[in-house]
Amino acid sequence: MLPRYAQFPAFSRLLHWTMAAMILTMLCIGVAMVASLGDYHVLLSIHRPLGIAVLILAVVRLVNRLINPPPPFPSTMSPLERRVASASERAMYGLMLALPLIGWGMLSAAHYPVVLYGSIHLPFILPHSAALYATLRKAHTILAYGFFAMFLAHFGAVLFHTLVMRDGLLKRMAPWHATQDASS
Repeated sequence: MLPRYAQFPAFSRLLHWTMAAMILTMLCIGVAMVASLGDYHVLLSIHRPLGIAVLILAVVRLVNRLINPPPPFPSTMSPLERRVASASERAMYGLMLALPLIGWGMLSAAHYPVVLYGSIHLPFILPHSAALYATLRKAHTILAYGFFAMFLAHFGAVLFHTLVMRDGLLKRMAPWHATQDASS
């Protein structure tokens, strides 16, 4: 039997892939909200509770990450690549926390309720202010574009390591139990 590859724990992988799907959905809904005013309110009714779910799972994921440190990077990664990967991971965690909070604050400043489901609403976290709303909306948009760029860079780096370097980077987060290649 081949030895198991150094992987993130199963719960970490579940959180990763669940949040990847949720965040990609959120980014697409955000773009659609800007592009389609006819569907704006329907998309917003999905975007708000999904954003709060991302916020909650980001906190769970951060706590899980502190309890379960990641496996080591492949030896093929240079020290600079490791620093860039670690910095981009921290930035993505920051954005997973900041974007939903800014969105919640933006809606609070506009005095729009954050409806989770039916009559369940979140409290306002900022005072009603048109100027604050405008500032937070701009920040939310800019950070969302930045997050989309980071998402693409993350995906591109994983593809590079999987298809070009063939160093097993994807196996660290693969949803299945990975085993080492016989040639490793």
